[in-house]
Amino acid sequence: EALVVTLPEAPRKLDTNRLPVQVDASNIAYLKDAIWADKPARLMQQLLMEVIAAPNDRLVLNEADAGGRATDILSGSLLEFGLDAQSNEAIVVFDAVRIRAGKPIEKKRFEAKKPVTADLPGPAGEALNDAANQVAADIAAWVHAG
Repeated sequence: EALVVTLPEAPRKLDTNRLPVQVDASNIAYLKDAIWADKPARLMQQLLMEVIAAPNDRLVLNEADAGGRATDILSGSLLEFGLDAQSNEAIVVFDAVRIRAGKPIEKKRFEAKKPVTADLPGPAGEALNDAANQVAADIAAWVHAG
């Protein structure tokens, strides 16, 4: 049975290919010269598909490829995917929801924080990449355990 990974929902601050920096509780800036290849939700969806499929050659599809016939769905919300200036950390937070035919809906929050050595695109991107990979690995373990 194929697992369908849907495009995660994301707050407005992540609806861009720029890297958000949470300056304080109510202010967001974007890191100068830091541009993603795509929006964070799409990047996270692709990462999840790759990481879940890798260990056991499981068939993992996006919603378009599944053609509306999915019985095992992983969806969720990408709540954080950026830098926290106060803690100097890259933070990824993902609320995952798993829906399977004939089983109760499952929901779990995954979070990773990694230190950022400098407010520059290279170090910030590396720390965020590490945090995203940790979250994806944790979600994959949760999916495989279920």
